[in-house]
Amino acid sequence: MMRGGNREMRRMMDKMGLDMNELSNVQEVIIKTDKKEIIITKPSVTEMKAKDNSIFTVTADSYEERELEVPIFSEEDIQLVSQQAGVDEEKAKNALEEAEGDLARAILLLTSG
Repeated sequence: MMRGGNREMRRMMDKMGLDMNELSNVQEVIIKTDKKEIIITKPSVTEMKAKDNSIFTVTADSYEERELEVPIFSEEDIQLVSQQAGVDEEKAKNALEEAEGDLARAILLLTSG
């Protein structure tokens, strides 16, 4: 039963132009956000390739979550605060840290001081 279902799934994926492969010997996957990292060791990773992109499915038995000491701000956020407040990017980044990523508050900190 399972085997037939799997064959049906393969046929359907072929019709949609998807190619599915299990990646072997994956040691770890790290997902980074602006405030934390999620570290997944020895996950099972499957890649589905379409014409224009790939979809990765990560399956984990366990993972570790680590808060970042210093949040990571995007270049766009830093530039926006820098331009709006008329300061260099280093000062803009410091204000973003103080404002915990709140763009408006960071600009206010720099312009009302």
